[in-house]
Amino acid sequence: MLKKDLIELCLLHLLNVEDLYGYEILRRIHEGFPDTQESAVYALLRGLCKEGSTEQYTGSVSDGPTRKYYHITIAGKSKQEKLLREWRRLRDTLTMLGVE
Repeated sequence: MLKKDLIELCLLHLLNVEDLYGYEILRRIHEGFPDTQESAVYALLRGLCKEGSTEQYTGSVSDGPTRKYYHITIAGKSKQEKLLREWRRLRDTLTMLGVE
C-alpha cells in the first residue's frame, strides 16, 4: 500500500464521518501527512469524484467564496473497506515480521 492509497483511505474515512469542504479536508490531511502538497490532495479528491467514490456539491454561501463540499458514495464506502482491508493486511504482515 503506497502513500497515495493511505491518503485516499484517510479521505474516504473523513468523508464517511461527515461531508467536508476542500480546505477543511486539506487541513486535516496535513495534520497526518504534513509533507503532502495541496495539489496532490485536490488531485486525489478529483480522482475519487471521477471514479464515483465521492460526489461534490456547492454548499451554502459563507463569508468568503462558495465552498465545494465532498460526500462519500456507496461505491466510496466499498473502496474504503477494500483499502482498510489492505492496510490491515500490510500492518499485520509488518508486525509478523517484527517491523515496528
